[in-house]
Amino acid sequence: MVETTKQHWILACPTHDVPENGGVCVKVGDQQIAIFNFTRRGEWYATQNECPHRHQMALSRGMIGSAGEEPKVACPFHKKTFSLKSGECLSGDECSIATYPVEVREGNVFLLIDSHEL
Repeated sequence: MVETTKQHWILACPTHDVPENGGVCVKVGDQQIAIFNFTRRGEWYATQNECPHRHQMALSRGMIGSAGEEPKVACPFHKKTFSLKSGECLSGDECSIATYPVEVREGNVFLLIDSHEL
């Protein structure tokens, strides 16, 4: 049997709740999701908030920047860096983080979430 996962766009927060070149955490179901307003690039990103290194809910407070053309976030505690596009660890570790599609519409941030995460 093939199981299909439905995805839904959900309202996460107003854009004014997310600082320029920074992040916030929102709770979606049982998940904490970090949303980043990367104004220097004119882009928005969303990832899991939990750093996989020590399982701390901290990525929304991490510093964002770029490694070449790759947008990244650094955990504020461990300085491990992760791609905001793919979730890949850029610090050489084999861990990664979940990423979520983001849309900004009429002053609000929406996330595309699998129904099992709601």
